[in-house]
Amino acid sequence: MSYVIIGNSTAAVGAVEGIRKYDIETPIVIISDEPYHTYSRPLISYYLGGKVAEENMYYRSRDFYEKNKVKPILGIKAKSVDFDKKEVVLQDESKIQYSKLLIATGGKPFIPPLEGLDKKNVFNFIKFDDVKEIEKVAVKGSRAVVVGASFSGLKAVEALVQRGVNVTVIDIMDRIMPRVFDETASSIALKTLREHGVEVLLKTTVEKIIGGENAEGVILKDGRELPCNFIILAMGVRCNTDLVKDTKLKINRGIVVDDRMRTNIPDVYAAGDAAEGYNFIEGRNMEIAIIPNAYRQGETAGENMAGKERLFNKGFIMNSMPLLGLSIISAGLSESGEGIRVKAIYKNRENTYKKFYIRDKKLVGYLLINDIDRAGIYTDLIRREVDISLFEDRLGEEGFGFVSLPKEMRKERMLGG
Repeated sequence: MSYVIIGNSTAAVGAVEGIRKYDIETPIVIISDEPYHTYSRPLISYYLGGKVAEENMYYRSRDFYEKNKVKPILGIKAKSVDFDKKEVVLQDESKIQYSKLLIATGGKPFIPPLEGLDKKNVFNFIKFDDVKEIEKVAVKGSRAVVVGASFSGLKAVEALVQRGVNVTVIDIMDRIMPRVFDETASSIALKTLREHGVEVLLKTTVEKIIGGENAEGVILKDGRELPCNFIILAMGVRCNTDLVKDTKLKINRGIVVDDRMRTNIPDVYAAGDAAEGYNFIEGRNMEIAIIPNAYRQGETAGENMAGKERLFNKGFIMNSMPLLGLSIISAGLSESGEGIRVKAIYKNRENTYKKFYIRDKKLVGYLLINDIDRAGIYTDLIRREVDISLFEDRLGEEGFGFVSLPKEMRKERMLGG
């Protein structure tokens, strides 16, 4: 018997630790096309910005595999899975047998068809190798175009600014981070970006990448030409299901799993950005590409692979990022809809913004900019589905905090319930 995990990031680590809670003997094999010890993907922007050294990128200690009796097969890609024979075929044609399999292949960048994509100096921004290549050209005074004002795009922008690169960021939408930000939040972030010399072009996109062997600029949809030394594509991430495409594994946008992280094939599990887990706020399965979710899904999968009965049914979207001095945290819903009430507090002088989404006496989402001290409490209210009707009027107000919660809830939190 052996456990096989395809993937070596957060969900894989969660799975190893979930398995080892209950099974300390059965061998675990981890397969990854990346050659690195498990590392923290959100840190790639900090590495590029010079804030984190390579030795501090690792998600677990250097003896993680040894301590957990894991055989890592790194730097070689899984080519296919034969679910009937219960074996994973690697790119070198070697075969790995499994009794329980976890697919945790993560996400992959969304790249639309675009003329000039094959030129050098056109990069994605998702893996350690991406930023290792970018740092070779991102020298002080160089010019970069970042396509996509998404979470990852803005983290790339921040890192480039810290390296002294002149940056233009482009997005087809009318505001930055459109899935999370409204116009007010976008205007706050835009002001910060411009104060740091970043040129932001909205409601347009790249039509063509120009240059010879190397990218030398882009032509926008409106005909403008922007010269640059390199380009970063950050137009979003999709579930990486390439390995199991056209197999009998059920896939929608991601691999479909139940609340035990089981797929439709016996003894095959999926977790992390490759999976479509249950979002309890939206009441449906969907991709929830965030680190805490990936870990908990992986851990749940691992526990179930080891023979326990564990559920993960409290998934929801959360994002936390500093952006050139701005502190930004969001969780849950980020847009209004039927039955949703919105409370927003914008203080121009303090440059703070808080927005809350409330449904059926429950907090179902929030966005905080530059005043994030109570984020843990708000997240807890969402996860526990607390009736907030007794203190809704104080939500986000000065002085709101632990003491504002009902006595029974305070007691429960103090006892760690």
